[in-house]
Amino acid sequence: MDWVRRRAGSLLAVGLCLGLAWTAAVTFSMPSWFDPTEACTHKFPAAADSADVTVRTRWFPPAASCVFDGDVRQFMSPARSAVLSVTGVLILVVLLTGLVLTVRRLSGDPGPIRAADDVNLGRRKFNQLTFGALDIAVAVAVLTFLNATAIVFGGIAGGILFIVVTITGLSGLCVLLDQHMGPLPSTALDSRRRGTVAGVTVFGVIFAATAFTGQLPFFRLWSVPLGAIAYAAVAAVQWSRVPNEASPAQYSG
Repeated sequence: MDWVRRRAGSLLAVGLCLGLAWTAAVTFSMPSWFDPTEACTHKFPAAADSADVTVRTRWFPPAASCVFDGDVRQFMSPARSAVLSVTGVLILVVLLTGLVLTVRRLSGDPGPIRAADDVNLGRRKFNQLTFGALDIAVAVAVLTFLNATAIVFGGIAGGILFIVVTITGLSGLCVLLDQHMGPLPSTALDSRRRGTVAGVTVFGVIFAATAFTGQLPFFRLWSVPLGAIAYAAVAAVQWSRVPNEASPAQYSG
């Protein structure tokens, strides 16, 4: 169990990847989102002669049916629905376990203190506020594309998973940036906490701005510089909160 706790992040990542694959499998097992009526008439030629074709879909347990002329035809076979239901439950268990263990690591053993001896703190801070922000900008650019892909091919479930993936991914990246360029002295627990706060804040700012402009659920390209600025602001605040003896020296050259 101790090994599982240490690998909480990996377990969560596996659960999220499997979850995205599951939503894609469910989506492709249902009538096309672009024209579900045509999908029904293609699978059931008799529906082409009907004046009214209704498509019914359900995400859990996964099911899809075409209704025409008073008949209900199952677009998704019961066997596929059962397989997707069982795998969906198993993936959910892995996902929730990884999520719970990851959250618990935010209150775990802090580990040894990394001292600020022989470290140019001014340069370290400068690197985090510039190069760290650029890394976040690249990550947000990728997520902006994946946002549309997840919603189009995953529907509501894909959108919810995308939110979890984004928060987890941004937090993980921010933790790594903090470990390499964050305030000192510090512990591994400090980096995890600061990184998580930074990742959640960046996502929250982008989500709130997108909602305010009325453009949800799809992120826009202007979220790239917005995410970088939000990260730099959070990192600057975190640097200002380090103990006096760890205050960064003025950056020079």
